[in-house]
Amino acid sequence: QVHLVESGGGLVQTGGSLRLSCAASGRTSSTYTMGWFRQAPGKERDFVSAIRPSGRNTYSADSVKGRFTISRDNAKNTVYLQMNSLKPEDTAVYYCAASIQYGSVVIPSLFDVWGQGTQVTVSS
Repeated sequence: QVHLVESGGGLVQTGGSLRLSCAASGRTSSTYTMGWFRQAPGKERDFVSAIRPSGRNTYSADSVKGRFTISRDNAKNTVYLQMNSLKPEDTAVYYCAASIQYGSVVIPSLFDVWGQGTQVTVSS
């Protein structure tokens, strides 16, 4: 079983940048599709970005395209989310997730393992 731990969240001003990290334990973690989701207070958990095991295929929500970049280092069992040009509407708890399936990346219920989340707050 894979265990995920996120880090890198914090408070940043509009236009600033943050890099989230998701450290995965388990020798087979490099075979998982990895995703980032976010959840603002009172709202559903939304897809942000995902990356396939090889790292060659990535996907991003329209709201973050051109601003957020997902990447992974399988040697370090770590997935990153580089967030630039942050906006107040990006404020949320960001969750890392892992899926053993090769299916849709935007549906939270298709992901098998979740981290505890890290808070990102963007001030205006």
